[in-house]
Amino acid sequence: MVVIGVQTGSASASAPREAGATAVNLSASQRVAALQDAQAGADATAQAIGLGGQEKLVVRDVVKDADGTVHTRYERTYAGLPVLGGDLVVHEKKDGARSTTKATGARISVPTTAPAVAAATAGKSAVAASDARSAKAGDARKVIWAATGKPVLAWETVVTGTQADGTPSRRHVITDATSGKELFSYESIETGVGNTMYSGQVTLGTSGSGSYTLTDATRGGHKTYDLKGGSSGTGTLFTNTTNTFGNGLASNRETAAADAHYGAAMTWDFYKNELGRNGIRGNGVAAYSRVHYGNAYVNAFWDDSCFCMTYGDGSGNAKPLTSLDVAGHEMSHGLTASTAGLVYSGESGGLNEATSDIFGTSVEFYANNASDKGDYLIGEKIDINGNGTPLRYMDKPSKDGASKDAWYSGVGNVDVHYSSGPANHFFYLLSEGSGAKTINGVSYNSPTANGVTVTGIGRTKAYKIWYKALTTYMTSTTNYSGARAATLSAASALYGASSAEYTAVANAWNGVNVTK
Repeated sequence: MVVIGVQTGSASASAPREAGATAVNLSASQRVAALQDAQAGADATAQAIGLGGQEKLVVRDVVKDADGTVHTRYERTYAGLPVLGGDLVVHEKKDGARSTTKATGARISVPTTAPAVAAATAGKSAVAASDARSAKAGDARKVIWAATGKPVLAWETVVTGTQADGTPSRRHVITDATSGKELFSYESIETGVGNTMYSGQVTLGTSGSGSYTLTDATRGGHKTYDLKGGSSGTGTLFTNTTNTFGNGLASNRETAAADAHYGAAMTWDFYKNELGRNGIRGNGVAAYSRVHYGNAYVNAFWDDSCFCMTYGDGSGNAKPLTSLDVAGHEMSHGLTASTAGLVYSGESGGLNEATSDIFGTSVEFYANNASDKGDYLIGEKIDINGNGTPLRYMDKPSKDGASKDAWYSGVGNVDVHYSSGPANHFFYLLSEGSGAKTINGVSYNSPTANGVTVTGIGRTKAYKIWYKALTTYMTSTTNYSGARAATLSAASALYGASSAEYTAVANAWNGVNVTK
């Protein structure tokens, strides 16, 4: 499956705290220097937080808050092997006080790093278990698997192929290197869903003179390519002599490109202007977009291996999946991959999908485009259902017939696009509150799991809290309980533990049955 008004809210007397806990926008050179400094001190940090002698830390990201707090995200190795599910974040205040958020609390240790099962055997088993067409295993790598209980020696095999709907497949399969049993698997292709089709006439970032290309030099060099019905490669960069792309109709190949290019620009601007993030990875470098994937392909997807977004043209090639919220959704998968790395399976997978819905919706509101006004409906423009209904609803997710309104013990067993429901519902409640209301001409009526009344704090505060939780407190294995803890920590850092915002976060989670 794809993706993919002025908001009111209570003011907080502790609002000035936000400046201190808000991330500083580092330049590319400052970020490189921060990463290098953190790596230089990684051994000392590992010792300080009590890791074993065979464990090492590899710096993945550094976030610096205005008040001097530094959040350093690490991957972990054991005896030189990657520890999957061993990621952690060290939070160090200006006065030296330190705390740590870990993906697992288990002690990392295995009896031996010599596998009893050969890599080739693990690869064959992974292919045999795959549902993908033309499945093929890449070289397996030896790892420590620590994401789902006691750490074990394992093989990680990436099986590539094509899913039933034409989406590429890049399935990671974890196999116990002692018994040969499959321990875990997940799909890493994260699906979602000028003169544009959905956003009217807009200004596009282009480059050139006399001959113009869809290259946005002001936004990290983002480029938009035409796959021309292909399913591999980069495609051909869109070029035009008039510097006008598209005519608003799907029959013009440039129209889908204009929508995708505009969506990427608005997403870039949202992250930079609202959240102080310089590009998806925080390094000032843009992803790129590919349109016209396959034939009548009814989907869109993010692929972290190419750091790119890809869009199909929809049923009958008449409804490209390039609407603004879909574009924001896809790029936000890249944000998650670059920060918390939420595994695309189980509850963490639902939170991964919800993160993209939350920020895709936020991008749509931020753009304030008269042709596509902000709403809490996902994919309402692309008409995937063929009857004019949205793909998903944030105020009451179950309205789509499959998503879940609230958490329950088995929610992690359903498809990640539907287990995202409780987090989407949480975000709506936190932004707008419970009960009936109309926003930008759309009527909503958001009930709660247990009848609790939730007072919204406004969408801006809500997405700032989610962003801080994602980038500084969540890890690859965060579940719904962990998301509650992460967002409460974020609300405390931004607004104070006694603030109305902190209380609203707790109430909104209560409203979707995540009570601890």
